[in-house]
Amino acid sequence: LLCRGRALRAVGLLRSGPGTARRVHCGAGEPPVGRGVALPAGPDLRHFLRGAAAGETPTEPLPAPAPGARRGLWCCLYLETYGCQMNVNDTEIAWAILQKNGYRRTKELDEADVVLLVTCSIREKAEQAIWNRLQHLKALKARRQQARLPLRIGILGCMAERLKEEILHREKLVDIVAGPDAYRDLPRLLAVAESGQQAANVLLSLDETYADILPVQTSAGGTTAFVSIMRGCDNMCSYCIVPFTRGRERSRPIASILQEVRMLSDQGVKEVTLLGQNVNSFRDTSEVQFQSAAAPVLSRGFSTVYKAKPGGLRFAHLLDQVSRIDPEMRIRFTSPHPKDFPDEASVLQLIQERHNICKQLHLPAQSGSTRVLEAMRRGYTREAYLELVHHVRESIPGVSLSSDFIAGFCGETEEDHQQTLTLLREVRYNIGFLFAYSMRQKTRAYHRLQDDVPADVKQRRLEELIAVFREEAARANEAMVGQNQLVLVEGPSKRSPSELCGRNDGNIKVIFPDAEMEDAVGCEAPVRAQPGDYVLVKVTSASSQTLKGVLLCRTTLSRCAASH
Repeated sequence: LLCRGRALRAVGLLRSGPGTARRVHCGAGEPPVGRGVALPAGPDLRHFLRGAAAGETPTEPLPAPAPGARRGLWCCLYLETYGCQMNVNDTEIAWAILQKNGYRRTKELDEADVVLLVTCSIREKAEQAIWNRLQHLKALKARRQQARLPLRIGILGCMAERLKEEILHREKLVDIVAGPDAYRDLPRLLAVAESGQQAANVLLSLDETYADILPVQTSAGGTTAFVSIMRGCDNMCSYCIVPFTRGRERSRPIASILQEVRMLSDQGVKEVTLLGQNVNSFRDTSEVQFQSAAAPVLSRGFSTVYKAKPGGLRFAHLLDQVSRIDPEMRIRFTSPHPKDFPDEASVLQLIQERHNICKQLHLPAQSGSTRVLEAMRRGYTREAYLELVHHVRESIPGVSLSSDFIAGFCGETEEDHQQTLTLLREVRYNIGFLFAYSMRQKTRAYHRLQDDVPADVKQRRLEELIAVFREEAARANEAMVGQNQLVLVEGPSKRSPSELCGRNDGNIKVIFPDAEMEDAVGCEAPVRAQPGDYVLVKVTSASSQTLKGVLLCRTTLSRCAASH
């Protein structure tokens, strides 16, 4: 455990010369392995045992870069982010670390000394986008080498964790590879790369949460921000690669989360989304006094593949504390697991009571067929899921619901597919994320199931799911026509410079004219809406994805809540 959790968390992989590089792997009960790699002499097991017995933390130095290698001063960094909001947050963490080490950031690729791609592995299409991007960068790197202006390329995140060896060996294009738990090691990895060697650190950690690093917001002056509250996942759904690319579930201390949210409030951010693979299983065990809490009660009809975990401050406590920081800051969270809404409904009660916690929930169903859900190891039946939906709607009137669905999972029949279509019709989600199944190596489905639904059938079923979702979402949104919606202004509409866009409490996009309006906040003269303003918009039309309306006035979150 000392090896996994502390001393070797930051140890990387060096490749020099024609030798074959191999990942440094540290699994349960097995030591790090190197094949064909000349690693410097380091501490053996006796060293760690002596240090543990003496109460010391191992501090063996890391492999040093070659003399004269640059360590970031004045290096120009270009960052690209692919995939989910967690990757956006990872980008901000990586940038915070490198900024402190003397790097400066550019938005122009041609100016960069270092290009880092923060990657996604959730589906094959996401990885293919990275391979395509690397081909473009290959030509750029060749031109730079001819001009004797070397370009270093790095792959970060989930794809780095999943395909480390292939990335390093394929055309020798990539200089560094860093998994999601190795961002602290980026300055050293880049220094090694400056000396002409490849470098990698893909060790997963049992405790890394980057709690002491305040991410640098990548959108300066933005009105919204993401705050990571936990990393990894223990659910082990049979289709999902996340536990293998982001590791086991661990939560940030609540104190560090509150510090970050307060900082964002001071910067004028008006909406924060709490992020995690499974946010409502949050469990802060950082203090001894937190250990006495009982294990949570799962929702009726739900189960899990792991034993209930006692102790720790739970998500309801965190949500309560975060919502008290700034009454003018909206709070959202994603992504929860349906099983973790307990019967006492403390989270649901908070959402209903607090005016600044958005009345919007993401309830990923994945399928409407109990048989498929069992194959997915989701831990619930169709009936249990629908019971939870009814309970949520009774607890939070007017709640907006979103969900995830997978078309064509292993063994899915036409009858299973029809059950998913009927679930879409019955629940009538406002927002949906729908994808064809893409088998991932290492997952349980890869080892135990057959990817036996043909690609054309997957695509046809996906198109049918999308059509039904849009039909029902349009009906749900049309119910808001004639209503006044509180909207947080984000900026100009992409389609028209004469219009603005923002999102309502339910996270639905709202488009409205950029016009003068009454100011209910206190200014007597007419005003124009600015990013970060709350405005009332009367909805005049709706589609499956957007609402359109007319401006009524500028207001505040608290004032609007009081008027209702």
